[in-house]
Amino acid sequence: MKRRDFLKLAGGVVMGAAASPGYSKSTPDSGDTYGMLVDTTQCIGCRKCEWACSQVNHLTNLPLESYEDTTVFEKQRRMKADAFTVVNRYPNPKDAEKPIFVKSQCMHCLEPACVSACLVGAFKKQENGSVTYDAWKCMGCRYCMVACPFQVPAYEYDDPLTPRVRKCTFCFEKVTQEGKIPACAEMCPPMCLTFGKRSDLIRLAHQKIEAHRDRYMPSVYGEHEAGGTAW
Repeated sequence: MKRRDFLKLAGGVVMGAAASPGYSKSTPDSGDTYGMLVDTTQCIGCRKCEWACSQVNHLTNLPLESYEDTTVFEKQRRMKADAFTVVNRYPNPKDAEKPIFVKSQCMHCLEPACVSACLVGAFKKQENGSVTYDAWKCMGCRYCMVACPFQVPAYEYDDPLTPRVRKCTFCFEKVTQEGKIPACAEMCPPMCLTFGKRSDLIRLAHQKIEAHRDRYMPSVYGEHEAGGTAW
């Protein structure tokens, strides 16, 4: 590479970094933000949370009955542009007759890597704890997908003109404008999803661990991992 070309490239990198809004540590990430406590010991793998998420976000037109298909558990799934949350099945080492079901979705990190990586501020950490996305600002670089430690953001590769990055928004509008709880928690039959203030949920989680030491691991996943998450 010629010296002149190198300087042009370096200047472009510096300008790009200066233009990036980055992630501000001043973004509220205290225990007053919302969170979701997920108790996998109570999940029955009904996948009704998947259907509720699809309905509220207008992802597919599949009927509720289609989510009764258990063949999807034969392989591990991850989030897609038309599936903001998925439930996977894992073998239970203590009881082979009772598999473990785990719901996956955006973790809504307290210090989101996607927000830090976004050059144009399309991702934003909201005051209530939600990590939202503004498609109008997005330039399609997909750095957010590389940055996310949980492999959450999904890209609309089948849309050549106006592709978006898609993920769970913690039902931001539903919570802030309608005063309701996220669709998945509202739909969950065994009530293994508890929505509330993050500090209260962490306290509740530790209480459950103390009360049932034989059922839970002695830690709350997301309390400290990746700087802490809302899930």
